[in-house]
This record gives sequence, C-alpha cells and structure tokens, in this order.
Amino acid sequence: MTSFKHILLGSAAAFAMTGAAQAADLPVKKAAPIEYVRVCTAYGAGFFYIPGTDTCLRISGRARFEGAYQTASSRQPGASGDTSGYRGLLRINLDARTQTAYGALRAFARLDAASRTGVVHSGTMLRIGQAYGATGVDEAGRVQQYVNVDKAFIQFAGLTAGRASSFFDFYAHDFEYYGATSGSDNSSTNLLAYTATFGDGLSATLSVEDPVYTRSPVFAPLSGPPVSPVFVAYANNLPTRYGNVDPIQRSRLPDFVAALRVDQAWGSAQLSAATHEINVGNLSTATAAGTGGVLTGIPHTRSVQGWGVQGGVKINLPAIASGDTLYLQGAYANGAQSYTGYCMIAGCYRQSNTGFDTQKFEQYFADASINPFTGQLQTSTSFSAVASFLHYWSPEWRSAVFASYGEQDFSAGARLAQGALYGLASANGTGGFGVNAVGVPGTRFYQLSQALRDTYQVAAGASLIWWPISISASRPSTPRWASRTVG
Repeated sequence: MTSFKHILLGSAAAFAMTGAAQAADLPVKKAAPIEYVRVCTAYGAGFFYIPGTDTCLRISGRARFEGAYQTASSRQPGASGDTSGYRGLLRINLDARTQTAYGALRAFARLDAASRTGVVHSGTMLRIGQAYGATGVDEAGRVQQYVNVDKAFIQFAGLTAGRASSFFDFYAHDFEYYGATSGSDNSSTNLLAYTATFGDGLSATLSVEDPVYTRSPVFAPLSGPPVSPVFVAYANNLPTRYGNVDPIQRSRLPDFVAALRVDQAWGSAQLSAATHEINVGNLSTATAAGTGGVLTGIPHTRSVQGWGVQGGVKINLPAIASGDTLYLQGAYANGAQSYTGYCMIAGCYRQSNTGFDTQKFEQYFADASINPFTGQLQTSTSFSAVASFLHYWSPEWRSAVFASYGEQDFSAGARLAQGALYGLASANGTGGFGVNAVGVPGTRFYQLSQALRDTYQVAAGASLIWWPISISASRPSTPRWASRTVG
C-alpha cells in the first residue's frame, strides 16, 4: 500500500512538472492599453472626450441653499402667517458636442430639483406647473418638491430645437439669483428656431415658441371656476340676464419671435419682437342667470393677437475693472405682459398673486378681460425698464446692483364695464361675483378694489459674491445668459 502511494505521488509530481514546462513555452499576453480621458479644447474649458468617441462632454452643476425672512403683515384667518422660509436647489448640466462635416452638433440638458418651505417660493415654478403641493405634510401647501427639465435641446447648422431660453430674452436676470426685477425672462420654453449669422458678430433669429409659457390669465370676476359673465338679454335698454364665457385660454397658434443681435468686443445689443395669440372658449349654453328681457345675439369672443417689443444693450467696461458689465433694457407689450416681465416677481400663473405669503397688496395680472356688454377681449398694456451693473472688486469678489421700473395699465372702459356688470347683476338679485369683483362704480368698494386697477412697481437689489475658484472658472468666456443656447 505504501509503495502504491509513492507511485501515485511520483506520477502527480511528474504531471505538475510537465504542465509547468508547457506553460513556460506559451507567449506572454500583454495587458490591454488603458484609454485615458483626453482633454477637449475645441469648445472651451471643462470639456473632455468621451472614451472611444469623437464627442466632447462637459459636466457641471451646483447645489444651493436659500433662506428668507420677512415681517408678518397679517394674522387673518386663511393667511399662512409664515415669516421665514428655506429652499435647497440641485442643478446638473450636460453639454455634448461633436464636430461633423456640416459643423458642430450639440445636445444640452439641464435638470433642476428643489425643495422649498414657507415664504420662499417661485412664481415661475408654479406658473409652468413644475411644483406641486406636499400631500399630508402641510395643511396649507407651503411645502413643495419639484423636478424640472429646465433645458433639453439640440443645435445643428443654425437650428435650435427643444426646450431652451426664449430668443426674445436679452438681459434675463443675468446678475440675479432669481427674478428679483421686472424684465423679460421666459425662463425656458419649447421652441424651434433658426439663427443666421452675417459676420462681424451680427445675427438674426426666427423662432416658433410654445405659447403656454408666456401666458397670463384672461380676467374672470368669479371666484369659483373661471367664467366671465356677459349680458345676453335687455329690458328697457338695461341688461337683465347674463351667460358665462369660458375664459380659459386655448393653444392654437404658437408665439412667433424675431430677434436681431450683435455681439462684439464692446458688448452686445438686441432688438426683439414677439406675437402671442389670446384664444378663449365659447359662451355657455346653460340657462342664463337673471330675469326677463329680450335675448340678444352675443358673438363668439374673437381671438386677438397680443405682441411685445424689446431693446437692450450690454456694455463691457474693462476700463473700470476686468469683467465689469452694464445692462440696460426696456420692453413694451400689449396683451402679452410676460414679454415685459411685469409679473416676474409675483408670478404670472394666476390673475391675483401676492408674490410672497402675507403680502398685503395683491396685484392683478391679466393679459385681457372680456367686456360683459360686447363679449369681446380688451387687452392690457405693460412696460418695464431695467438696469444692472456688475463690478469685480478682485478676482474673487464681485458685486451686482440692479433695479427696474414696471407698470401695467387696464383700459378705463374695461374696469367700468366690469363694475357695471357687478352692480346690475346685484340689482337683479343675482348677487355679486366674489372676491375678484371690481365693485359698483361710485362706491367705496369700487374705489378701493384692486381688481383691474393700474399698478406700478419699483424693484431694486444688490449682491456680494465670493468665488474662491481660479479666475478662468469665475469669469467664463460666455456669460450665463448671453448665449441663448445655454440660458
């Protein structure tokens, strides 16, 4: 048995030695070369080649905390009573570019996510439906979580398609952390645009843009579901019965935007123009309220074409300090107040918005109202002017000061017509029209009512920014808003 074991062990050793000798005769396999990430300098700082491709990518982003405090102006029932609020914001940018035989092909995406509480809120977020009230967390809906596709577009051969900044915008709150002044800033919208360049920094753009993101309400006096009463019957030349027009706007035509721009060493300048259709519903077929009278034919409320124009200039001031810049801009609109940014601070998403919780004065924002005697739209006008100056104290410290003036005007006829509707409806025993009514002309309620009253606003602010990063990172070659593609 012992001899048998020795034989087995000797055989195993022989096999092992034979295997080792065969392995030594095999060629040694070299390790696969490692493909290191290469820097891409064709499109500016921060780009690198995606391994195995000719596409350059830049990944960037930020995290931000905001806090706010204001004194309480009201402890009335229904008022939130909050005096403080907070917000955390996350942003991620992805910028991919590939050179083709027809020029650069670019894809850009920006994602925002945030959580806010209390008095800190964004009217823009609410207006475009990015935010939703928390469920089961706060009984007054003062907590919000939202995720937003802020940008997602492709650029190629002069075309821009997707979600991007409106080509109408110019200054667009470049030196502000949020829309602290009046002034056009449609934030982001869905669009298809073509930009032609003519050399020497001159370019022209035609853009077809989503009308929903430049929409302010059509005034509706009822505090319940949006309806606008229109008289449909008269007795002894006095209106006695009325029906309701649905003032919720429909999307039929897109906004059409045109811009002429120049970018040179001294700065930039731009002229913009835009059209915006206001298209509402029909007169209700339900039984008209009121009593008696002879029915009259009220025509369908015809759509109207609102419009806006804007001019702006940006001046580089290196004689003061490297990086110093001055913006000046003015805008005017008829039936399209989003293009002047008049409702920017409080938010354009509803007709009566306090902007911040417990604010006493409620401004009314409406692109138009429906005349109760004719059933037709009467547009409002708005104007804004903004100035902003950025100064570098040192490579790490900079400040911005900014201010704006804005106003919105409703026609005297629109306010009087709504007041007459309120009074005549009350006289016929059908009651008033809730919190949005203008009151009976000549009464104290009418004099004090804020509905459809011309308003004016002045906003000003300043900032001090410390940027402890290299100078190349703190002063990008293209300002954040100067390029309509990055926005």
